[in-house]
Amino acid sequence: MTILVRGPRVISPSSADLEDAPIRHLDTLQGSSQPLAAAVSAVEADSPAPLVAEKPLRIALLGYRSQPHGGGQGVYLRYLSKALVEAGHSVDVISGPPYPHLDPRVRLIELPSLDLFENGLLSLRPRHLRSITNIMEWTSKLTGGFAEPYTFGRRAVKFLRAHGGEYDLIHDNQSLSYGMLQIQDMGLPLVTTLHHPITSDLRIALSAARNAWERLLIRRWHSFLHMQKKVVRQLHNIVTVSDCSRQDIARDFGLQPAGIGLVHNGIDTGMFRPVAAIARNPMRLMATCSADAPLKGLRYLLRAYASLLAEFPELELLVVGKPQPGGKTEKLLARLGIADRVQFVTGISTQQMVDYYAQAAIAVVPSVYEGFGLPAGEAMACGVAVVSTDGGALPEVVGDAGLIVPTKDAQALAAAIGMLLRDPQQRELLGQRGQQRIQQSFCWDVCAGQMIDYYRKVIKDANR
Repeated sequence: MTILVRGPRVISPSSADLEDAPIRHLDTLQGSSQPLAAAVSAVEADSPAPLVAEKPLRIALLGYRSQPHGGGQGVYLRYLSKALVEAGHSVDVISGPPYPHLDPRVRLIELPSLDLFENGLLSLRPRHLRSITNIMEWTSKLTGGFAEPYTFGRRAVKFLRAHGGEYDLIHDNQSLSYGMLQIQDMGLPLVTTLHHPITSDLRIALSAARNAWERLLIRRWHSFLHMQKKVVRQLHNIVTVSDCSRQDIARDFGLQPAGIGLVHNGIDTGMFRPVAAIARNPMRLMATCSADAPLKGLRYLLRAYASLLAEFPELELLVVGKPQPGGKTEKLLARLGIADRVQFVTGISTQQMVDYYAQAAIAVVPSVYEGFGLPAGEAMACGVAVVSTDGGALPEVVGDAGLIVPTKDAQALAAAIGMLLRDPQQRELLGQRGQQRIQQSFCWDVCAGQMIDYYRKVIKDANR
């Protein structure tokens, strides 16, 4: 296995499904608007104060695929790692491709894979056959599976057997692979973020399938869930990003909610903020979602948009995402007669994203389910009025700072959007309220502080 290291620091190398498994997680840490430091200090009020400040931590963040335009997990790694180094800690991100965009102070350690979703099955070369991990990855893709979490775990174990002693803590970003159990058994303090149970994605995808063959392919692709269900029940320290996700994880994976830590996602309010120099377009809607993923509910927004054009013929819709050629989204656009009215953009920079938010009158989040809802939080941080569904954790993020409608309801989306299009004062009020909510409760300064407190409790527990 070739390991590529990029970044500013140089290091030297060093060397069963349990149906009624006991819950071994740490006590739950709440991710509210108040930092966890206050809660920890209250619990330890009777302990003598330390004579010296706690030392900075050496943290390894793991991600099996982390490119920020490929989903929320890449965004999470990028901004969590940045917030941790700004708090004075040393952070390496160990990732498979596609690789994340990181702060220059964060070192990227690349664990190359076949990256078959980018390169295709025909990219296999004789040299790849020297690795059993590569063979497993290729064979799984050939038969419709998704082996990247599993194969990344194998590569991460190999790397950490040589370099694990250089870290105080390992933090896995939802690979939930058998390799994580090996890392835990190596005695390395391990934290796992589980954003939401992929069982939710499976249920939604199956409900959107058109026939038995599609359902078979969907079940095959999600077969990695058998591994994740086994692994998650044996991990010691699981943290999630919303109370909704905590309840769903407990229900689908057979855990106790009180045994799952809670630290909300953060929003980079230094980057996602209003841009005074850019004027808002009062007839511009914006959405950020994977165009063909049933989970993201774009089809309901497209139907709502089509119905609004009769009253608002100049209304624009910008979607940050890319529909599959000939896929369900393109077909729906054609049926609705709006293929030339909806603009799709992809591969844009974060600053371009912020500029688009600055131009938008309303940001719409049509998701059927979200474990947290980064698009809603980022839009609110930019001062955009938000219309959101009540899918998953979205009400936790949006609160009273936006309009919330039921999932899978194009008419409700259209009604809420139409109301705000007719009321610029209400849009302005919601934009201000949303920005304030994110700054107070979901900025990375708050959320990273909570995560660091969680790390220290894990390390302390491991050293007992």
